[in-house]
Amino acid sequence: MSAPALTARSYHGHAHDAAPEGRVVLDYDARFLRRKVLTTEDGQRLLVDLPQVTSLDHGGALLLEGGGEVLVQAAPEPLLEVTSQQLTRMAWHIGNRHTPCQIEETRLLIQRDHVIATMLAHLGATTREVEEPFTPEGGAYGHGRTHSHEHGHSHHTGDGQSHSHNHDHSHDHGHSHDH
Repeated sequence: MSAPALTARSYHGHAHDAAPEGRVVLDYDARFLRRKVLTTEDGQRLLVDLPQVTSLDHGGALLLEGGGEVLVQAAPEPLLEVTSQQLTRMAWHIGNRHTPCQIEETRLLIQRDHVIATMLAHLGATTREVEEPFTPEGGAYGHGRTHSHEHGHSHHTGDGQSHSHNHDHSHDHGHSHDH
């Protein structure tokens, strides 16, 4: 296996280069990475080697080690379109289940999940299977994705000491699942 032709070591939330070196088209799950070989649309191999796990955004750019950028584009993927007269209420129920959600003025998009689809139908929503790029809202704590409720934080003081805090955001969702 030959070495990748390009190496990306950093990432920007949006592209700046008028003449990019290429473009990678990735679904939502594939846009979450740290070290991985990707293939651009024109067949170039690209080693992505980022300092930490990163959520790549649609419209972002990987910065190449030798200069230049490779654009990141969201690939179409199987989704569930949610519409309702009470769209805000549906968004609350989706968020309450920590499900990534793309919020638009007249609809919501989520990854296909028959359990969530059934719940939304019981709440009065209409769902429809679609295939589109998925660009959900980022997490509430400034991270690119919604993950678990445990967030570790380190704080450095002026005297060179480091203090770590682990915040557990466990909570009762206030619902049961009777069958």
